[in-house]
Amino acid sequence: MYTKDGESYFIVDAHVALWDARRENQRNVHGEQFIDCFYDYHRNLSPESELWGHEEFLYAGGERLMKDLFTDGYVDHAIFQPAYLGEFYKTGFGQTEEAFALSQAHPDKLTYNHNFDPRNGEAGLDQLRADAERFGLQGVKLYTAEWHGDSRGWSMRDPWTYRYLEVCREVGIKNIHIHKGPTIRPLDRDAFDVADIDSCASDFTDLNFIVEHVGLPRLEDFCWIATQEPNVHGGLAVAMPFIHSRPRYFTQIIGELLYWIGEDRIQFSSDYSIWTPRWLVERFVDFQIPEDMTEYAPLTLAQKKKILGLNAASMYGLEVPEHLRLPEDLADSGETATGPREPAAGDRDSLVGAGR
Repeated sequence: MYTKDGESYFIVDAHVALWDARRENQRNVHGEQFIDCFYDYHRNLSPESELWGHEEFLYAGGERLMKDLFTDGYVDHAIFQPAYLGEFYKTGFGQTEEAFALSQAHPDKLTYNHNFDPRNGEAGLDQLRADAERFGLQGVKLYTAEWHGDSRGWSMRDPWTYRYLEVCREVGIKNIHIHKGPTIRPLDRDAFDVADIDSCASDFTDLNFIVEHVGLPRLEDFCWIATQEPNVHGGLAVAMPFIHSRPRYFTQIIGELLYWIGEDRIQFSSDYSIWTPRWLVERFVDFQIPEDMTEYAPLTLAQKKKILGLNAASMYGLEVPEHLRLPEDLADSGETATGPREPAAGDRDSLVGAGR
């Protein structure tokens, strides 16, 4: 829990990973390229006080994760979103057994999501069923640009993907997290394109599709899709650290998201361990839209509380202590942390309501 100026926030870090990119686990040069790309994001977008050394970045371990998230980082609950990347790493990138063991030891603090790859065919469907039972899955994390033999990506529109989504529906996996953001060397940029979300969101209206990294650098494409598909949500992993390195760009990201899809479908994520949550939470609570960017309304206290944790808590059925819940009168009042909210430059509901 984070408290500032008499207000307390329930924090859900909706996108964390426990990875092993150490040299002994790298299968080939692509494993080195991948983690070095992550490290470049870390170095270029972090405050100097938050920088890690390269070796510690390769593998943080569970003990440090618990400290960085829950002792130092204000996080009340975190959700593992692992990437497999078996073509690049001998035991995979995200460490299934270690992460799942942590979530079993701390079920009040951690939720484990797993993954699937539709290119695994029938055998993969059986594995998904087994994984859902073993891990008690509520969600999966998908990497559509992941390599698989000669294939360098797959689409959410593929018939095989639909078969896997049908199994998700069958076994109770409702939350489909998909990396649709910046490319990561050596993966192909086009395989992360957000356009294929449109079809599956329309065809599986009972599932939630959480577009991680809100489609960056394709924010506009994401917003137009998510506006028309009420089961599409935005995860702020990678977007969050721009609050430090490029605050006006972050203003544009959060302003557009609030204008088009509203505060109920945006989720805070640190993308640990590329970044740690402590400074991101502090900066976001203090953040306000610059006065000269008048096309965006000021951020309200209720919006910040929803984004920082209440939205993800609702999606995952997490118990929020009563004193950290959002009173209905605050949710409806339009009050900001500093005063009454001014109307936005446009009313998105009147603009796009006919398409909802």
